[in-house]
Amino acid sequence: MSESSGTPRRGSVRRVCVAVLGTLSLAAAAATAATLPASASAPTPPTGWSQVFADDFSGAAGSGVNTTNWQYTTGTSYPGGPANFGTGEVETMTSSTSNVALDGNGNLLITPRRDASGNWTSGRIETKRTDFEPPAGGKLRMEARIQMPNVTGAAAKGYWPAFWALGAPYRGNYQNWPGVGELDIMENVQGLNTEWATMHCGTNPGGPCNETSGIGNNTPCTGTTCQAGFHTYAMEWDRSTSPEEIRFYLDGVNFHTVKANQVDATTWANATNHGYFMILNVAMGGGFPGAFGGGPDSGTEPGHPMVVDYVQVLSAAGSGDGGGGTTPPPTGNRDAYSAIQAESYDSQSGVVTETTTDTGGGQDIGTIANGDYAVYKGVNFGSSAATQFYGRVASGAAGGVSGLVEVRLDSRTSTPVASFALANTGGWQSWRTVPANMSSVTGTHDVYLTFTSGQPADFVNVNWFDFGH
Repeated sequence: MSESSGTPRRGSVRRVCVAVLGTLSLAAAAATAATLPASASAPTPPTGWSQVFADDFSGAAGSGVNTTNWQYTTGTSYPGGPANFGTGEVETMTSSTSNVALDGNGNLLITPRRDASGNWTSGRIETKRTDFEPPAGGKLRMEARIQMPNVTGAAAKGYWPAFWALGAPYRGNYQNWPGVGELDIMENVQGLNTEWATMHCGTNPGGPCNETSGIGNNTPCTGTTCQAGFHTYAMEWDRSTSPEEIRFYLDGVNFHTVKANQVDATTWANATNHGYFMILNVAMGGGFPGAFGGGPDSGTEPGHPMVVDYVQVLSAAGSGDGGGGTTPPPTGNRDAYSAIQAESYDSQSGVVTETTTDTGGGQDIGTIANGDYAVYKGVNFGSSAATQFYGRVASGAAGGVSGLVEVRLDSRTSTPVASFALANTGGWQSWRTVPANMSSVTGTHDVYLTFTSGQPADFVNVNWFDFGH
């Protein structure tokens, strides 16, 4: 969990999407209060995966964590490491059960507290194990079900909960960040309904990984907000792909991917040729909250915990060691000639899902502007060429704002095979089906919907799309 700086990504009259603009150096802290029910145990691993670590946080209310699995990090820094854990956070970490405790219902509570003098305490625990990495040609998944501190607005000022991992060489050195790698699976600040995921690597400042911000993205929690309910936050580190990649998920949806070829080979090797250890904490203040309004003040409410239902680590063997973990090519799991729901993307950048009033109900994707995209894997066009593209779209864009909806195959930067222009249709839920001619396409492809505009404002919602002969 690193410090970050940033500003809003973009806004429109109808909504504001807060940007992922970074996460600086290393994290911190906290927990306790009324919670939602836990699911009691980590889910059974899917076929092909095995569980290599798990903690369901079962135990008596008010007891500490299992010290076979976890160690407490206390104070305001590591021995000989940067002050305030390198982030500018203001709390002191403790091993007290007032800051780190089980609730007796299968949850871990990490709770920030403020004393009468205004000093903050919180909690930070790390796995004793530092060997979490994929097998050769295989995959590793770190996953936790978490409710962020249930506090928003001015009362949440300075809160910084996180679930993350650091490269094993950091333990005992504390001066080799970010070269040894950091994987921020979940970070949140100021009670915003947003989760950030980031990879840190390379050199600081700047370097191939844009430090201190890192390589990151963000997405909102849907259904319930990040603060009001539990959500599942996960990272998959995949050595079965070429190039190797690290994917981040919210509730099973991949919203951010970092590939080895985004940086030079030495930077990637320095960040990944070793194991990792996991961290759960709630910091107060520091660079990341500072980028979104500042650290805690007299209006900040102490005592709101990050609630963790379970943490688990799964491993899938590679084809070279008997597990058949290699990612297969697209298998045609989507029919090009039936409606593909826009919200069913495999990954995306810049879009959000929202309820639609279009015929059939469900959800659409919105807050779409120049440079955004969504990916739909394994679309089967068959052997008879598709020559038409149809998009179900709506727009409440301001006068003079328009853009292109484009179809690209297998890469976000490939030449579009189809596109159409769109301006205001009468409202963000005023839907129409727009056709476009398309270059002949057969076979199975990953379909990228990309969006291009000469203006920075949102210009389109998409409900579904399909293709025709």
